Amino acid sequence: MIQNGPFAPLDRRAFLRRAAGAGGGALLAPSLTGLWSLAGCAASGGAVRAPSYGALVPAPGIPELEIPPGFRCVRLSEGARPSTVRGGLDVPNAFDGMAVFRLPNGNLRLIRNHEMVDDAGAGVTLATPAYDPLASGGTTSLEVRIRSVGDDLEVELVDEFVSLAGTRVNCAGGPTPWGSWLSCEENTWGAGHGFERPHGYIFEVPASATGPVAPVPLVAMGRFVHEAIAVDPATGIVYETEDAWYVPDDATRPGAGFYRFLPEQPGTLAAGGRLQMLAVDDRPGYVTARGQTQGAVLPVHWVDIADPDPANAEDDPAAVFRQGHSAGGAVFARLEGAAAVDDGIYIVSTNGGDAEAGQVFFYRPTGPDHGELVLVFESPSPDVLDAPDNICLRPGGALFMCEDGRGDQYVRGLDADGRIIDVVRHLAGSEETAGEMAGACFSPDGRVLFFNTQGGRRRGETLASATYAVWGPWHEGPL
Repeated sequence: MIQNGPFAPLDRRAFLRRAAGAGGGALLAPSLTGLWSLAGCAASGGAVRAPSYGALVPAPGIPELEIPPGFRCVRLSEGARPSTVRGGLDVPNAFDGMAVFRLPNGNLRLIRNHEMVDDAGAGVTLATPAYDPLASGGTTSLEVRIRSVGDDLEVELVDEFVSLAGTRVNCAGGPTPWGSWLSCEENTWGAGHGFERPHGYIFEVPASATGPVAPVPLVAMGRFVHEAIAVDPATGIVYETEDAWYVPDDATRPGAGFYRFLPEQPGTLAAGGRLQMLAVDDRPGYVTARGQTQGAVLPVHWVDIADPDPANAEDDPAAVFRQGHSAGGAVFARLEGAAAVDDGIYIVSTNGGDAEAGQVFFYRPTGPDHGELVLVFESPSPDVLDAPDNICLRPGGALFMCEDGRGDQYVRGLDADGRIIDVVRHLAGSEETAGEMAGACFSPDGRVLFFNTQGGRRRGETLASATYAVWGPWHEGPL
């Protein structure tokens, strides 16, 4: 990774010390060098669907899900319901992005976003202190215990509580190596829409928090339609995705940028830093969304964003994007999930590609201001992969993607041979079982997959969100 300049690598032991002091570090996946080779596989024949664990079957006691035979599943938490473990807490709905951390007692901390989209004052602020008392989004933190019972596991919810309040449309985000969750707002509304505070920022929630944190917007990281982040553990550089539509010749939907934030003090984001946008060398405004070749290497560099917090961001959510684009920045279609490995960053475009069914890119830095971008997978049809959203890496395994497409929703894996493997199917046969998949993340030993179904996103909507845990013989398949 980058080795020089003011953003030199932060010593990994220093990160671990910070994480220990914070009550547990973010769980970093190892490098998946095998996935780099799938570009060649895709170029020579493309990815295929493969039921490598067997055809999915109904999950016992959970009629809305199908899982591989031999696997187990539990529903840990539901939104729009009273908490089963914390008296007086009505669990907010709209579960979205999520990450997992170790706690000092051996249990796990899940931090979960709530993508509530209520208008100003129409929802209920989750707790105090609140960044904006008229906004109903935020995060909750869960404590989960995993115990071995004979040859099986027992996974149970111990506690859950609000850990961030007064934010809006908290979609995704990502974990940091120093033991915190970065929660991203996917909307730039503010006073012009009746809110007391401007929105469209990133907020930090320590894994060690035991209640609502003091909400501080990290304005230097940009005010735009945020989706996910991924942190390079060697440098502390934060990569950010933007969930904005690309529609040719439509100035209101100009596309999304891929950004990086160079912190003044790695590990202390509130100290400020510099925001930049990715650009393809010698091809200003390059459009990655259509007509791409899997496996082709694009040399890239980074251009500065002069004003990461523009005054017109509420009226023009693409105000930050337009700055980068005018400097030559590349155009993506709805960038969503992001995940860091030792040698780079995976990002997904939800509706990119000629079939508009999704793309997976890999960015590898080659110097302080330069790198390479490769399209490692493009879905040829929604029947193969339909609108990938949140992504995660299984420790020692493959890339997992949550779908946000049409009809039934899936969590699917992408293995080193370029095959798409069905892992979980969320049935969409009725209103009670509808909703996108989100928040996939693994326990540090790679045994348990956690994920969410989103449910309703406004006050009064009764379609419940849910958080699940799935485990089984991962070693018997390619993931």
